[in-house]
Amino acid sequence: MRIGLQVPSFTWPGGTAEIGARLAEIGRTADDAGFYSLWVMDHFFQIGMVGPPEHAMLEGYSALSFLAGVTKHVKLGTLVTGVHYRHPGILVKTATTLDVLSGGRAYLGIGAGWNEQESRGLGVPFPPLKDRFERLEEALQIAHQMWKGDRSAYSGAHYQLADPLNSPQPLAQPHPPNTPMPAICSHAWAAMCCARSWMCCVGTAKRWAGRMRRSSARHSTPPTSRPVAQARPT
Repeated sequence: MRIGLQVPSFTWPGGTAEIGARLAEIGRTADDAGFYSLWVMDHFFQIGMVGPPEHAMLEGYSALSFLAGVTKHVKLGTLVTGVHYRHPGILVKTATTLDVLSGGRAYLGIGAGWNEQESRGLGVPFPPLKDRFERLEEALQIAHQMWKGDRSAYSGAHYQLADPLNSPQPLAQPHPPNTPMPAICSHAWAAMCCARSWMCCVGTAKRWAGRMRRSSARHSTPPTSRPVAQARPT
């Protein structure tokens, strides 16, 4: 069993001036205690289940880069990045940079996104749910292509990359693990087939398994050649 630690809040005694020191302490403690992974949310406003939107929220990949500098062993990832927050080519470069500078310790946590409040608040386009799942599938395809070193043009319904160059390549082999966190719908099966693991936070395992079976029935031919059994809960 691998145990990870998530940091969902940065509202601590001492206020903003103490955030850096407290986060560094958490990172070093997690590393020394033997946690396998350390995660931050990729949100820009605090989410309602944790606190009001005005509570402190750090940008995810900047926080992970900071944690990479104060840790040596623990894996690092966002739980999770909304696919609409960043263009996939830039996201792959960002995750690759984290992987290289951390010595091969990056995860790519990615999902379809859900927080309309922060998206509208900061002027980030918030496409309909169907479009976000289509974008999630394409983003994972782009990530795998870039991590393979394949510079051929990518042309999808939502994204077009003329030259998806990714240099340097990540240290993690064959690439940083990707962990999507999709709600179960018609495109979830396709997204999970592109991933090495998946994360679910709500509902019982039996209920999610039933939804997965119904979703898989609509995708009898997975969109990739990857065996579906390798997309495992984590």
